[in-house]
Amino acid sequence: MTSTGEVEGRAGPPLWWARRRDAVADVALAGVSAVECAWEGVTFAREAGLPTAVGVAFGFVVGATLVLRRRWPIAVVLVGIAVAPAAMGFLLSVVGMYSLASSEVPRRIIATLASMSLAATFVVMYLQTRGDVEADPQLVVALSGFVAVALTVPPLLLGLYIGARRRLMESLQERADSLERELSLLADRAEERAEWARTEERTRIAREMHDVVAHRVSLMVVHAAALEAVAVKDPARAAKNAALVGDMGRQALTELREMLGVLRAAPQPQPQPAAARAVVAAVAAVPVASVALVGGVGVGAGAGGEDGPSIDELEVLVGQSREAGMVVEMLVQGEGPAYAAEVEQTAYRVVQEALTNCHKHAPGARVVVRLAHRDGEVAMQVENGPCEGKADGVGLPSGGNGLVGMRERVLGLGGVFVSGPTDAGGFRVSAVLPIR
Repeated sequence: MTSTGEVEGRAGPPLWWARRRDAVADVALAGVSAVECAWEGVTFAREAGLPTAVGVAFGFVVGATLVLRRRWPIAVVLVGIAVAPAAMGFLLSVVGMYSLASSEVPRRIIATLASMSLAATFVVMYLQTRGDVEADPQLVVALSGFVAVALTVPPLLLGLYIGARRRLMESLQERADSLERELSLLADRAEERAEWARTEERTRIAREMHDVVAHRVSLMVVHAAALEAVAVKDPARAAKNAALVGDMGRQALTELREMLGVLRAAPQPQPQPAAARAVVAAVAAVPVASVALVGGVGVGAGAGGEDGPSIDELEVLVGQSREAGMVVEMLVQGEGPAYAAEVEQTAYRVVQEALTNCHKHAPGARVVVRLAHRDGEVAMQVENGPCEGKADGVGLPSGGNGLVGMRERVLGLGGVFVSGPTDAGGFRVSAVLPIR
């Protein structure tokens, strides 16, 4: 309701009611009040020396103003106070005071009008009682005060209670609507974050598959090309290359099985039926899982969790490239303790992918792998010299995802990744990983 008691959302007379039953109730009350005031208007006309029809019409109009009690409660109360000397408008005064107290009118205005109504009722009752009843003046004052209080205070208190209750219910409804909107927003955000986490997981799996398969298959292709070249001229070397191709294939299958085994062993829990606290808990839990995915920690962070590749296996990795005919030199600076699993796996994958790129794009080039254990970090660098053979001579495909995957891995751990051509005509890949 507005400051005059108007219900919000319905503008302009006569449609100021919020519900149809409110309109029916107000019209019925106004009709009863009009009949009462018209009946009392007969006495008023006789005492005032006016025609009876004038008194009846005046009373009917005064009583009918009660229909405006929701729109203009102040006006209704003022009309009741104004006709109090005419001894009419009992229902008008009572209902008008109730409507005023239950509206959104400022309390100081309610107190002022209630005091005026109380005083007017007391004066009218005192004058009428003193003239009609021969009694003690103190009894007349007490009786007039009792009637004035009885006609003013109960509707005033009831209106204040109903108004406070209505405002409380509106406040609770607004809070419920606000909570519903917030829960809906939280559910939408949870769905967005879950979709983001699923996308990150798909990207991570694709990166793992690329790293595991690309290196092994690239070596297999290199050995197969060598096998084809020497199959007739050097059967012994052909047999050795064939054995190496078989070993590479078995290693690739083993790593793929380990990765898929980890993914199958840790299924994501199914969401339970939505409840308010469950939605909030899901929103709070999603970022933690997302951070784990970005950092490469969690299910399938490597080819096999803690059983995945480590820095200690880099010598074996370099040896496999040497067996494929690549001239590789490995230099290690310092000695480092066992690092966290994700650090060791990322370092291994960076060197692995860099060597794979050397097989693809720089056949016959001399390659140097550098590994440095420093205070608080581990650095690795793979640099190849100018390509002495035909690039991609064995037909190795390139999807352009190798450098992207390496960069994502390193940056995910808060490291630094740099790659690019060298002045000598080769290519260099460098990465620095923090050990904490």
